[in-house]
Amino acid sequence: MTHVLFVCLGNICRSPMAEAVFRHLVKKEGLQQQISIDSCGIGGWHAGERPHNGTQKVLTQKGIAHDSLRARQISRQDFSDYDYIVCMDEENLSELNRIAPSDKKVYRLLDFATDAQEQNVEDPYYTGRFEYVYELVQAGCQGLLEEIKAQKG
Repeated sequence: MTHVLFVCLGNICRSPMAEAVFRHLVKKEGLQQQISIDSCGIGGWHAGERPHNGTQKVLTQKGIAHDSLRARQISRQDFSDYDYIVCMDEENLSELNRIAPSDKKVYRLLDFATDAQEQNVEDPYYTGRFEYVYELVQAGCQGLLEEIKAQKG
């Protein structure tokens, strides 16, 4: 089993979107028994809350399930429980590297996107560009799935 954790600042916009999109892609490939997926935030301000309305709207429009998603804060245990800890931007990466054990690799989602013009997934909480963020997340998630399939056969 490969364990994937998506991380953003508060776990209500980008990381739950990535969790839902990745779960959708994994299900389409029939790999639900081989890949487990979760998301969390660096901060706990929104713990227990559903994703932002903008995230929910985009996911609903794309036919991607999101009803079970609830925000939570990252824990120390997550660093040992997950094979891939995938964050959304340079700020998240810096903070995760600060708190992660020294031997734990943390990735940015767009590191997996083959044709990405961006390195960071912008925060639509501030920009309102949920559709654009969905496009970035989709590209990164597709690349991540291909990476995992290549690594695990």
